[in-house]
Amino acid sequence: MSALHISIYGRVQAVGFRYWFKKQAEQKGLLGWVRNASDGSVEAFIQGKKEKVNELLALSWEGPDLADVEDVLPQDSSVDKSITSFVIY
Repeated sequence: MSALHISIYGRVQAVGFRYWFKKQAEQKGLLGWVRNASDGSVEAFIQGKKEKVNELLALSWEGPDLADVEDVLPQDSSVDKSITSFVIY
């Protein structure tokens, strides 16, 4: 198991980014959460198979059609065994 905390910058709020991200995560069998941050970015925590975590990290640069991603900053994180699904906050 692998875990990442990701901050995604650019035009990522009010474009369906969180819902798109949740769908991508669930399709890959990942667990975690995604939320809008007060600075206009989107913040996410994902965990699961390392290969799938890395796939979603790469997809984060694309986002949904209306998004314009400028930067994606991942940080290694510890796996949180209390997380059992993927949620939007």
